[in-house]
Amino acid sequence: MAESFLMEVCVDSVESAVNAERGGACRLELCSSLLEGGLTPSLGLLQVVKQHVRIPVYVMIRPRGGDFLYSDQEVEVMRKDIELVKSQGADGLVLGALTEDGRVDAELCMELLAFDMVHDPSVALEALISLGFQRVLTSGCDSSALEGLPLIKRLIDQAKGRIIIMPGGGITERNLQRILEGSGAQEFHCSARSSRDSAMKFRNTCVMMGASFSAPEYGLKVADVSKVRTLNAIAKNTL
Repeated sequence: MAESFLMEVCVDSVESAVNAERGGACRLELCSSLLEGGLTPSLGLLQVVKQHVRIPVYVMIRPRGGDFLYSDQEVEVMRKDIELVKSQGADGLVLGALTEDGRVDAELCMELLAFDMVHDPSVALEALISLGFQRVLTSGCDSSALEGLPLIKRLIDQAKGRIIIMPGGGITERNLQRILEGSGAQEFHCSARSSRDSAMKFRNTCVMMGASFSAPEYGLKVADVSKVRTLNAIAKNTL
């Protein structure tokens, strides 16, 4: 089968980055705090990941969790982060920003993670195309790419090759073929993570280092080489 697809894996650790590349990922989205949907990673993480992988690394620029309407101070932080990660070898940026009425904030966006929060996806897509944007990451404005598949297909048909529509959100080995066949997408975004137990021997289970919804202290989620390989094989056989 033709290898005309591109698999992007979102990672928040060096281990996940290395595993994703070993599994066949073509590009990484590097962030921290995947539990919050991804935040700007540290420069240290970016530097060490770049030392250990050869595939392109796109860096998330998102100063906090929550919505995508940013204050002037937050925009200042984002601009400084962009300057710093570019100086450390980031191959691309992943960010999203909206106006208060849910429209694209054209001055801040490059790869629009916030697309799923826009007021009118069709209008927003044309705005991005006119601005010369390269790619839209979307779950079809729904809880997952599978649920949003009808809109993803409509956006790809609307784009007509003028911009890349990249499905992402809840993509697994169980639904990838259906998503690719149903949408016609040539790129997709996933985390391909598995849980593993911490190596800690002493464990104080009375203390939590984050909020009640945080990931457990003694469990880690990392990109799984076998899952990445499986997704890669499914995409090859589908496309």
